[in-house]
Parts: sequence; C-alpha cells; structure tokens
Amino acid sequence: MKRLGSVRVRVAIATVLVVGVALSVGAITLVRLQQSALTKDLESTARLRSRVIAQTVSSGSLTKQIPVPRGESTLAQVVSSSGEIVAASKNIRDDPRMSRLVPGRSGTALTTVQNYPEADHPLRVVARRVHHRGQAYIVYVAASLAPVTRSTDSLEQLLAIGLPFLALLAGLLAWIAVSLALRPVESIRREVESISGEVLHRRVPEPAVHDEIGRLAHTMNAMLARLEVATDRQRRFVADASHELRSPLTGIRTELEVDLAHPERVDWPAVGQEILEDAIRLQRLVDDLLVLAASDASPADESRRDAVDLDEIVLAEARRARNRTAIPIDTHAVSGAQVDGHADQLGRVVRNLLDNAARYAASQITVTLAESDGDALLTVADDGPGVPPAERERIFERFARHDAGRSRSAGGTGLGLAISREIVTAHGGTITLGPGPGAHFSIRLPISAAVG
Repeated sequence: MKRLGSVRVRVAIATVLVVGVALSVGAITLVRLQQSALTKDLESTARLRSRVIAQTVSSGSLTKQIPVPRGESTLAQVVSSSGEIVAASKNIRDDPRMSRLVPGRSGTALTTVQNYPEADHPLRVVARRVHHRGQAYIVYVAASLAPVTRSTDSLEQLLAIGLPFLALLAGLLAWIAVSLALRPVESIRREVESISGEVLHRRVPEPAVHDEIGRLAHTMNAMLARLEVATDRQRRFVADASHELRSPLTGIRTELEVDLAHPERVDWPAVGQEILEDAIRLQRLVDDLLVLAASDASPADESRRDAVDLDEIVLAEARRARNRTAIPIDTHAVSGAQVDGHADQLGRVVRNLLDNAARYAASQITVTLAESDGDALLTVADDGPGVPPAERERIFERFARHDAGRSRSAGGTGLGLAISREIVTAHGGTITLGPGPGAHFSIRLPISAAVG
C-alpha cells in the first residue's frame, strides 16, 4: 500500500486511465467513421447501379434478367406498381421482393434489410422510382454489408489488442519520466532526513538545471542556512542567558552561605542591601530576556502602529534620566519629528541609549532630533571613553560588552543595545554607532505617512 501511495505510481495509474479513456473514445469514433465510410461507398455503388437500371427501364430495353457486371455482388430487382417482380438479377431470380420501401418525392430512398433468403448478412438497399409509358416501377439495388462488418470486426480486434498495450506503455513511460524527474527530489529527501539539529551545516544537492526542483533545492538550502544561523543564535543566547542568570544567583547563594555560617560577624543590613542590588539586577535581566523572547516570537505588527511624536518621547525619557544621574543631559537641539510606531517600544530605545550614555559619560550627554532626508534622525552622544572601531558592530549583539573587565554592578545586562536594534529594525529604521570622541549613537526612522 505504501508503494501504491507514491507519486510515480499514482501518476502511472492516472496516465493509464486517462490514456485508456482517450484511446477508447478515439477507437469508438474511428470504428464508427470507418463503418460509415464503407457503408457510403456501398451506397454510392448501389445508387450508380440503380441509375443504370432505371435508364434501361425508361428506355424500354429491360429484360427479365438484369445483367450484373463482372466482379460485382449487388442484387437487383425491378418491381411494378402492382408489386410484381418484372426483372431481377440472376443471383435472386426466383427470390421474393427484397423490400417494401417506396421512394418519396426525391425519387430515391435507402433502407437496410436484415434477413433476406439469399444473403447471409444484412443488405443495404437503394430504391429508385422510374416511369415507362405511364407505368411506375421501383428499382431495388442491394449490396451486402458483409465487407463492412468484416472490416469493422478486424479493426475492433486490432484496437482491442493494441489499445491496452498503448495505455500500459504510456503508463510505463510516465512512471519512468516521473522517476527521472523525482530522482533529485529523492536525493534532497535523503539528505534532509540525515540532517539533524547537530549538523545543520550540511546542504541538499542542487541540480544544475534551474527548474522547479532546482529552485526547491535552492530554497531549501536557504532555509537550512537560516535555521543554522537561528539555531546558533539560540544556543549562544541560551548559554549567555544561563551564564548571566547564574552569576547573581551564585553571588546571592555564596553570600548567604558564608553569612549563615558566621551569623555573629555579619552586618545584616549591608548583606540585605547587596542581595537587593543583585535581585534588582536579576530582575532587569529577566525583563530584558522577556522583551527579546517576545520580539523573536512576534515581530512588531505594522497594522497596529500609530503616529507618535518622537520629540515628546525623547524629552520625557530625558527628564526621567536626569533623576537617575547627575551628568547633565543637553536636549536643546531636539526639534519636532513624528514617526509611525509603538510609543512604548520607542521609549524603551531612548531609555536604553540614555542609560548606556549615563554609565560611560564623563561630564556631558547630548541628545539631538531633527528631520533629515525624509527621516527622523535621533542622536545620543556622550564624552566617555568611546568604543574601539572593531567593537562598534559587536556591541549590538546580545550579552555583548566592550568593557569586559568592568564590574557587574556598574554594567548593564548586555541586552539593552540588542533590544534597541530589534525595535528600531522592526520599525523600518537603522541604529549605528559612529566614530568618537566618546560614543555617538544615531537612529534613523521613517517619518510618519501622515506628515508626508
């Protein structure tokens, strides 16, 4: 049953059925056309013979025995209006009237006589009306349908043998053609079957011909490449997240174990403050992980975006940042700009950049916002140590820190810039880190369609 379910078998069976039906219809049509053509030939011969006999009757030269040309097998009779047979061909001289058919106004008529004493097969009869000296006569000329029957039977036997063979041959050719066409697909299937989550670097073979199967193989290799990148990214994310979560938890556990071993020497308020700081850092890390997980699972929906005033978001986040840091934040160069997006997500981007600048700035943070070439251009700059050129792209990766030696308490979770890039990209914009001095982050977002 499994083999019968394969594509090649189904195509072969369908081909046999379709070709068989088409050939059967064609065979029936061919037999009927041949039968009709042969019958018409007989009728033409009988008509011609009846015309000759009618001319003989009308000229008064008819004899009791109607002569039959050599090689012909037609039967002929001349019947008077009273029904008397006045002349007949030698082969039916003593036989009864072959038909009761009376021609109409056209002067001729056709009929088929199934049973006649001197005929083993049905006869095709032509009746022709003729007059002589005021007397009406009917000339009957009949031709046996035996040649038609024999020829038709031979053709039917030939088709009965040949058509099944042709249908099976068509099915076999279809099976071979599909097998050859699906051979690359089978190679692709075997390769994909052997690929597991540990060997995503492997690729399926791509045919040299760029047909549907070639495009399928190319698309599948592209999909495998995306899966490999996504899997590597997920593994790194899980490993980094596990490490980052383990650090505060290990610190909390170690602190508590040591303090509980010597409770008489512990400054419990100080211990509580340290544990609280670790818990806050752990909470921030979990919140960032949830944001990234939600971003990976469900990218921003463009249909639910609203026109938001980016300048209001920037100024609001700057006011909040001033409450968290003593470093001055200059927002004099913030002008109006409206974009389509999610206000909460864009606010998180601005907040992440301001928090990052506050950690590294020496004495000043500068925020600017203006429209430039149809985009809203937002910059957040600080006068801190800056980022080496080789690290300017890597800092947007998850858990990346360009200053690996800084203390955990001073540093962030390593996810703020990664989250910012995810949000900006989902809004159709870009975020880059320009050259120093200090760190100079630039965000470009398309201005709102309502403004354009």
